[in-house]
Amino acid sequence: MAAVLEGQKPEETAAAAEDAARPTVQAVDSRLGGAPFLLAGNKLNLDLHPGGCHRLQYLCSQQSPQLLQVEFLRLSTHEDPQLLDDTLAKVPWSLLRLRSLVLKGGQSRGALGACLHGTLTTLPAGLSDLACLAHLDLSFNRLETLPSCVLELRSLDALLLSHNCLSELPEALGALPTLTFLTVTHNRLERLPPTLGSLSTLQRLDLSENLLDSVPSEIGDLSSLRELNLASNRLQNLPASLAGLRSLQLLVLHSNLLTSVPTGLARLPLITRLDLRDNQLRDLPAELLDAPFVRLQGNPLGEASPAPPSPPGISQIPEMPRLFLTSDLDSFLVTPHGCSVTLACGARLQFPAGATTTPITIHYRLWLPEPGLVSLGPHDFLLSGVLELQPHGVAFQQDVSLWLLFVPPRVRRCREVVVRTRSDNIWNDLETHLEEEAPKRLWARCQVPHFSWFLVVLRPVSNTCLLPPEGALLCSSGHPGVKVTFPPGVTEEPRQVSMQVVHMAGLELRALLEESEASVSPLLCLSQSGPPSFLHPVTVQLPLPPGVTGFSLNRSHLHLLHRTPLTTTWDDITTQVALEFTHLYARFQVTHFSWYWLWYTTKTCVGGLARKAWERLRLHRVNLIALQRRRDPEQVLLQCLPRSKVDATLSRLLDRYRGPEPSETVEMFEGEKFFAAFERGIDVDADRPDCVDGRICFVFYSHLKNVKEVYITTTLDREAQDVRGQVSFYRGSLPVEVPEEAEAARQKKGTDALWMATLPIKLPRLRGAQGSGQGTDFSLMPLNLGDAETGFLTQSNLLSVASRLGPDWPAVALHLGMPYRELQRIRHEFRDDLDGQIRHMLFSWAERQTGQPGAVGHLVQALEQSDRQDVAEEVRAILELGRHKYQDSIRRTGLAPEDSTLPGTSTSQTPESA
Repeated sequence: MAAVLEGQKPEETAAAAEDAARPTVQAVDSRLGGAPFLLAGNKLNLDLHPGGCHRLQYLCSQQSPQLLQVEFLRLSTHEDPQLLDDTLAKVPWSLLRLRSLVLKGGQSRGALGACLHGTLTTLPAGLSDLACLAHLDLSFNRLETLPSCVLELRSLDALLLSHNCLSELPEALGALPTLTFLTVTHNRLERLPPTLGSLSTLQRLDLSENLLDSVPSEIGDLSSLRELNLASNRLQNLPASLAGLRSLQLLVLHSNLLTSVPTGLARLPLITRLDLRDNQLRDLPAELLDAPFVRLQGNPLGEASPAPPSPPGISQIPEMPRLFLTSDLDSFLVTPHGCSVTLACGARLQFPAGATTTPITIHYRLWLPEPGLVSLGPHDFLLSGVLELQPHGVAFQQDVSLWLLFVPPRVRRCREVVVRTRSDNIWNDLETHLEEEAPKRLWARCQVPHFSWFLVVLRPVSNTCLLPPEGALLCSSGHPGVKVTFPPGVTEEPRQVSMQVVHMAGLELRALLEESEASVSPLLCLSQSGPPSFLHPVTVQLPLPPGVTGFSLNRSHLHLLHRTPLTTTWDDITTQVALEFTHLYARFQVTHFSWYWLWYTTKTCVGGLARKAWERLRLHRVNLIALQRRRDPEQVLLQCLPRSKVDATLSRLLDRYRGPEPSETVEMFEGEKFFAAFERGIDVDADRPDCVDGRICFVFYSHLKNVKEVYITTTLDREAQDVRGQVSFYRGSLPVEVPEEAEAARQKKGTDALWMATLPIKLPRLRGAQGSGQGTDFSLMPLNLGDAETGFLTQSNLLSVASRLGPDWPAVALHLGMPYRELQRIRHEFRDDLDGQIRHMLFSWAERQTGQPGAVGHLVQALEQSDRQDVAEEVRAILELGRHKYQDSIRRTGLAPEDSTLPGTSTSQTPESA
């Protein structure tokens, strides 16, 4: 159905096929600045380049005969509202045969990749004269009410209103006689008009992602309806009339609050899919439970009986609605009736009824993945940030469902995704199920008995079993040839045993050893609970290294290596065990668990080579980049990229940034900390929470973005000459398990031994105010927003915010309450200086807020409403740092006890302090 919502109608597809053979005419008019518009057959596309309204007005003024043939028009709504309205008023007089009109926003995207809405808020009344119009797309705009002219388009067949601000649909909508396709997804609909049931020709209806808590019974009168999507609303019940939709084939109801559904749904004659996932269903008719077309995941079916009725005189606690938390909320209330919660950070929680016996307030926080907050094994990869849920350790009466969103990795061979949590200072992996939302977005779902820290990890496939005294056989699901056989009597008490098998890259190993015939088996990692040793020997089977068989085996070249997890050395134990060989496998016996690895090589001293090879295979080859924004060279983008992603990233950035070539390739461990230090007269121009001793702190995680934008300054005289500085990258705290040579070098040479790369940074000479790009029409007088207790923003912080806004600044200004005429004045005064526009807007607003309470919160809210969550999070981090510094200063002066929590400070603790 998604393809239907985003695509064209079938007749449009046929028309497109007919036009494929027609020549495409690209017309260029010098009066329009030489920019092209596309006229292909009977289609006119004016949304490919800016200035589409001017081009259409010019064509109308010329009375071009080609316009009389146009039946399909696409026009971008990222234009001035008045210009757009004037242009649309000319459409009915010039395009008499128009059948399809696409006035769609969303062609441009914000810094976070979100589609930006167009400026369309209404339509001119004259559009009702388009007697042939059958397809109207108004998606990604700012419509709050449906324009009245739409309701007079009697030939309208398809109406697309997705991603607007509609809170209701008009009663007159039911008078459209030929409408077959209606989508109003991602709006704010709270109710539906009963006249909706009068659309007797309607075949597809999508009302998902709204605020509906009920559906009128008249919806059952839609006799032609084939597809109905009501997902992601607040529906608690459905009208029984739905069972009368005899033409219905697809019914999507997931992510609501439904506790029951009409029994007649099971008897719909043409139904092929009924999606009831993620509701509150506890009981269903048997016909639906057994039906293959029904999807029921995420429902508490049969988990608990309904709560008994309240005794007389005692009011019953109402069931909590589905909660969607905004980023300014960090807590929510859970009652014994349960609820479903979507957090602003993207995580989801579902509390079944009876999970808690008394109301409890849950707090959450998303931490940056610092090494102290993340526990990774030698071959694990981090896929998400760290979600903390409080209160810690409170046990729920029923498990709570937790969904964490992550971007799936490219390579998942013999690896699995798990949610990892911390309990009693021990990290454990939870049983995890994956649910796909889109090709590049997956949910990791798990059940949690209590709250702590949670993160998503990619690890080698782990196979576990409970070993009884009678013995068992443990096999690897990723490598079928790896087996461990436990004989009877191997243990007195049952114990948990687990196995991980890590695939090794043969090409890298041979290049490292400079030996073409070198080969290794998969690495076997065995662990157990209980006593360290077994009562009887355990038989381990490993596949022989690739290219080696038991018949052609030269035993002098085969080595069995052993390593305990807490050491960095590998021991050759070939002569200490009895190795048995088959054509494909090697078997040996052990009495305790560790790591085992088969090597085939002509080298004699293998232990040291294995340690170096194992460390090197864990390293990632990365490049470091430092780019300066073309419009504002004082804004620097720093990023650490895997070598394979450098070219693609640079091609995407170089239209906005410029800078030197990337650094030489360096090697880094997963979770390794490193720093960027600005040198030779260049300094960081903000008190950032990630700045340690003047250095910007990074932590490298191969599957996460390692990018930051900083604002730099200099104490040197830029009016006399350019300032040619540099940024150098240094390693921070290395992992515990590093080669001894590297540790010795670090202790011997100090900081210089940790140097990785240096890239040049140039601040051009200032040539008056225009060269600075800051503008002179407003004062940069020292100012602070907020206060020390709750956190404040300095002038440098505001400059950093201004440097991040870009073309989004008008939306932020409007949400800050600035009048539109002031925006127009700023645009006029700084016509060719985008940075000057932004800074003038932000500082003129900030000067008016001096001494006003709540100014910082107002700024954060405006950033969020403008889809600039990235800048809002940076502002929050600055405020949090300021609050911590204020708290520390109060404690140092003895005005507050060491263990007290001052107002405005977070009560969250890191695992080290918990």
